[in-house]
Amino acid sequence: MTRSVDIAPLDEALTFACARTEDGGRLIAVRSYREGQITGVDLTALLTHPSEDAIDLINRLGQEAVRAFVQATTDEVEVAADHLDLPIRLGDQNIGVGTNYAEHAAESEVVGKPFLFPKMVQPTAWNAPIPAGDGLLDYEVELCLVPMEPLMPGDPISGGLILGNDVTDRAVLMRNVDISDPQSGKGFTSGKSSLNYMPVGDLFVVPRNLPRFLSRLTLQLSVNGQVRQHAAATDWIWDLEEIVRQCRLKRDVRWTYWGGEARLAFGEAADIPARTVIMAGTPAGTVFHGVPTKDRLMGALAWLLSGCKGPLVAKVIERHIKSARAAKTYLQPGDRVDIRVDRLGCLSNRIVAAL
Repeated sequence: MTRSVDIAPLDEALTFACARTEDGGRLIAVRSYREGQITGVDLTALLTHPSEDAIDLINRLGQEAVRAFVQATTDEVEVAADHLDLPIRLGDQNIGVGTNYAEHAAESEVVGKPFLFPKMVQPTAWNAPIPAGDGLLDYEVELCLVPMEPLMPGDPISGGLILGNDVTDRAVLMRNVDISDPQSGKGFTSGKSSLNYMPVGDLFVVPRNLPRFLSRLTLQLSVNGQVRQHAAATDWIWDLEEIVRQCRLKRDVRWTYWGGEARLAFGEAADIPARTVIMAGTPAGTVFHGVPTKDRLMGALAWLLSGCKGPLVAKVIERHIKSARAAKTYLQPGDRVDIRVDRLGCLSNRIVAAL
């Protein structure tokens, strides 16, 4: 797939990419992204150390100084988009939001407000493979906010934006979720935190006016060329400000995570650390649409035939997992998941049997 993305004008946002080179990474302020090529300004001359990324540069010089340098530079470089790497360094304690889009909540048969959960996995590049294993692998296009400095209580919401795919093993999630209280977020960390379960986009975008910039974004995800998810980013229930507010309310909550515990990312001063990926939820169109009536009935029958041994819910879930595997309803090795959002970038991830 040849990738093309509209890039925001410089007076609206700074757009960054990091290209792989023999000497390491090359930080580029992107001006255009057409037919698999990015064109922009090489920012090497501004760096004090090869490991500096866009966040380091802005924190040191300020957005306006970087913008002025890019505006004044006439020499451009061109790099193949296939050579792009992670645009910034990110942590492995991410914040997720469940059912933050009403239509997705409805298709998932979850009634109630959105909810939070930690996603404990190191983000990977836009083209990283995703292992299917023996799970029920699902996709979720997500807009993500990345604070560039610690986000302190009372601070206005600020930071850069990056795309993400909140990959989920629905089998693990369903086996661990609290059916009576899905808003607790129980089971979500375990179902969403395996290796390579969080590829992120190839661009990092720092808007000058965050609310105005967000209002123009449309999220889109395709599987094997077929559009599965398509919605305005701001169709959400909780906006970014409310998500951060809810995070502070849940600062001391602990989620079960593979036999241990996980918490939302917070520093000692009640701040959300810089480089934390704050995911804003996914719109409708995921593979999971609740448990079908047929699986509910067959699971109940299996439970009755077993002499009512064990929880009924567990029997129903196992029936759904078995039938979904047989029907190959979820992502399969060889599938390709593509995310493309104008002004934000692209992901293209192949599903593989295992890493």
